[in-house]
Amino acid sequence: MELNDLTQNQGQWLRGSGPQSDIVMSSRIRLARNLADFPFVGQASDVDRQRIEEVLKGAVQGIEDASRLLYIEVDDLAGVDRQFLVERHLISREHAESEGVRAVAIDGGESFSIMINEEDHLRIQVMRSGLSLDETWEEINRIDDSLESKVTYAFHDKYGYLTACPTNVGTGMRVSVMLHLPALVLTRQIEKVFRSLQKISLAVRGLYGEGSQAMGDFYQISNQITLGRSEQDLIKQVHDIVPVIIDYERQARDFLIKESPENLHDRVSRAYGILRTAQTISSEETMLLLSSVRMGVNLGLIHDLEIPLLNDLFLKTQPAHLQKLTGAELDSSDRNIERARYLRSHLHGQNEPNGPEKN
Repeated sequence: MELNDLTQNQGQWLRGSGPQSDIVMSSRIRLARNLADFPFVGQASDVDRQRIEEVLKGAVQGIEDASRLLYIEVDDLAGVDRQFLVERHLISREHAESEGVRAVAIDGGESFSIMINEEDHLRIQVMRSGLSLDETWEEINRIDDSLESKVTYAFHDKYGYLTACPTNVGTGMRVSVMLHLPALVLTRQIEKVFRSLQKISLAVRGLYGEGSQAMGDFYQISNQITLGRSEQDLIKQVHDIVPVIIDYERQARDFLIKESPENLHDRVSRAYGILRTAQTISSEETMLLLSSVRMGVNLGLIHDLEIPLLNDLFLKTQPAHLQKLTGAELDSSDRNIERARYLRSHLHGQNEPNGPEKN
């Protein structure tokens, strides 16, 4: 498998096949690990970083099903390729934008990736469609155990796994769920939900994690603290609260259907119409309109349009994806034109939204 092959793939987490996938786009667990015999990445020399990469490359290639892995040296990639991997949630923005020896190993189905020399020596992440935290934990625990059998992690008997950022010390685990919450945004309840989450030490971030903006009404909910908490505690904390948020979103959607069906239908119809006919359109507007259409499909206002296609459009209309798909560097204006063409070609011939039901 080559990097360009990913443009034709759809990651497992985008398939809309997991539990509660109308609202929960994906579940993700990330583990931060460091090697005992080397300084943290921020203090490592170029020689250290090179040696860390060599040691971990050997360990990664020794895990089960390693033949399916695509191993990429990130420092050798062009900027558009690094951004492409960020858009697919396979590496972090920090990993893409930093300098020096660093790499990523990617599973053929894009269900997991392993970053080398990010903030920590090792960042393992596993993603699954829908609310699938238990399955995600089983997979990442298997990968972590396999790697730990080959290398020695930096570990303290009292504090747990030692990490570059103090907030990750302990389990080194970040448990996150990506939620699509358009109705809570429309009914202006989203800030109240966020304030409640912050009170119980859960973080709310945008589509691409820490420091990113919310796009297309997608939000990542994750734990903030790992020290003194077990892996099962952290999973349970997120797993217990997500159904509550799902219920709030469903109530908000029911409210919109009952109280203003004409306005809801008009919003969905306008969004769908623009996406199918626009000659030029920005990434931000595309995300917003796709969000309305995705909600419309899940509410039965649009037939013959599948959620996996919409999930794919969210991804493939991003700037780096468009350039990879066209095989050319595009400025902002050309990307907007190409994005509109791509949307028209994939939404052509679909049915119009159904009108609102009458009581």
